[in-house]
Amino acid sequence: MLDLPGATRMDLLLWRHAEAEAEADDDLKRPLTERGQQQAKAMAAWIKAHQPKGLRILASPAVRTRQTAEVLQLPFEIERGIAPGACVSALIATSGWPQAAGAVLLVGHQPSLGRLAALLLAGHEAEWSIKKGALWWFTNRVRRGETQTVLRAVMAPEMLG
Repeated sequence: MLDLPGATRMDLLLWRHAEAEAEADDDLKRPLTERGQQQAKAMAAWIKAHQPKGLRILASPAVRTRQTAEVLQLPFEIERGIAPGACVSALIATSGWPQAAGAVLLVGHQPSLGRLAALLLAGHEAEWSIKKGALWWFTNRVRRGETQTVLRAVMAPEMLG
């Protein structure tokens, strides 16, 4: 089956920050643990090997998400719309899903990412869990006039070696 001419397609990658220190006076300042650094490196290598063209990377302002994104060694933007506690509608607005063409990687937090994944796959928000350091990759496409959401990949750091 071929895409119709003029059909839009968007890739949305949801990457939960890797393991971070449990305690901090300011939640936004919690850094990655040594294990978290390893998780981020493993997933970053996979992302770099499989990334869609023109990937735009957006990270929460939290230290742990910025450190996770930095491991990719690609330019990224800090976005307050995906900070801890962000609502799903803020993640959708920030990413441009599903109308934006191209690809967006959100480096964010639970429970927001899990709720967004549930909405994209089940049609309603639910308390789905995305593991620390894991990536969920969705594609939105239009086929024969019908909008479809496709789950392309789910990867967890422990799956990568």
